[in-house]
Amino acid sequence: MSRRDVIVIGGGHNGLVTAGLLARRGLDVVVVERRERTGGISELLPTAGRLRRSVIDALKLRSHGLELIRPEIRMLALRDDGDPIAFWSDAERTAAALEQVDPLDAGAYVAYDRHVRALSGFLARMNRTTPARLDKATPRDVVEGLKLGKAYRGLGARTARELTRALPMAAADFVREWFRDDAICGALAARGTLMTELGPWSAGSALVLLNDMAEGDGGAAGETALVRGGPQALSDALAAAARAAGAEVRTGTAVEQLIVEEGRITGITLAGGERIDALAVASSLDPKTTLRTLLDPVAAGPRTRWRAANIRTRGHAAVVELELSGTPAFRGADDPAMLAGRIVVSRGIDDVERAFDASKYGETSERPQIEAVLEDETRLRAIVQWVARDAAEDAVADLAIGELERFAPGLRELVTGRRVLTPAGLEAEYGMSGGHLLHAEPGLDQFFAWRPVLGMARYRLSMRGLYLCGSGAHPGGGITGGPGENAAREIARDLERGR
Repeated sequence: MSRRDVIVIGGGHNGLVTAGLLARRGLDVVVVERRERTGGISELLPTAGRLRRSVIDALKLRSHGLELIRPEIRMLALRDDGDPIAFWSDAERTAAALEQVDPLDAGAYVAYDRHVRALSGFLARMNRTTPARLDKATPRDVVEGLKLGKAYRGLGARTARELTRALPMAAADFVREWFRDDAICGALAARGTLMTELGPWSAGSALVLLNDMAEGDGGAAGETALVRGGPQALSDALAAAARAAGAEVRTGTAVEQLIVEEGRITGITLAGGERIDALAVASSLDPKTTLRTLLDPVAAGPRTRWRAANIRTRGHAAVVELELSGTPAFRGADDPAMLAGRIVVSRGIDDVERAFDASKYGETSERPQIEAVLEDETRLRAIVQWVARDAAEDAVADLAIGELERFAPGLRELVTGRRVLTPAGLEAEYGMSGGHLLHAEPGLDQFFAWRPVLGMARYRLSMRGLYLCGSGAHPGGGITGGPGENAAREIARDLERGR
């Protein structure tokens, strides 16, 4: 038996962020990862532009090999009936490109970009805050609430009112207040539904859209940055940073159960029988797995298990990776720079909503929403939206290839290898309940003080000594490192106070 200050369960990006930051504070930290390598979903998602700069700087990730490539064209929106639309990092340049599509929409774009930056800027401030206890506010909650209130007032009366109105809106309504061309609306609204159980007309999808912009500086086009060397290079940099800070990272090490003694978590038992004791255990796994699989049912109690069971984690997105013998030629994208960012197949809003309809009944969309990235000339990685949980992998690959081939004739002949992870495959391989890439649905009922559930939103779960540091915690999923950074702050504070 060994004893540590902190055990981190799961070597995904958030777990490594938590471990690295705590180790830098001088704590004795060990990371235990079931798979043979670290990374988790960070090795699946094609872009990492939303990774917090504070995390990059605090862990000195650049010195550990992390290099982010930020293309000038953030997003290329493919259209059925015309050339693709390029959304640049520069709003003025995007507006000029939109002149060829709709002059009125072009005239609105710069103002829209400025508007969403103002709204998402407040969410960025909110995302760095530990959600307050709504049942019994502490003095610290009051102070943080006053700071948020000051930031809210700083938006100005008009923008503050607009933020309150916008968060529960449908992304479709939100963008259609500014633009009229359906292809422009569909492309801009797409990030409000990606990896979620929401369609563009679903309430709260505007919140997802704005929260996506809250990390990074992507503005209306959304942040885009690729990791030089591929997604695994990010994991390698995070693991190297954690080890350099003094944390131990153990792979191929599965956790069997959390140890409960005298009403608090005191450590873990590994699959081989080894016991590790600790002052705190931080789980970067999804909250449902943490509370229903690792925590003893008797210790958890029926109420906690019931509440955990009701966390919505039904995944609808598949990951498709294609090995290619050459670079596909997308219609209307003669300049290779146009393919350097995210390639979005979302079409018009109503077409996307019809694609979403299939997911309501457990089916796979005939024409799914796709966000893809050409990582290099011979590798394409895509998120394919609204795929049935148990869909056949070959069928999903054929579907994705067929949809992309509408815009890149001859793509199928270039494919030399493919890998598909459906929601069922994601659950089996990465241990995510329901195969949800964000660990928990980012709906209005699972946001901020309600993420993952009311009463457990402060990174502290139902038992003393147990913390949540993964994407199921505030501020949610994607590659931001936000949950891991926030959780590390709270764990360190509790340990300093001797809790």
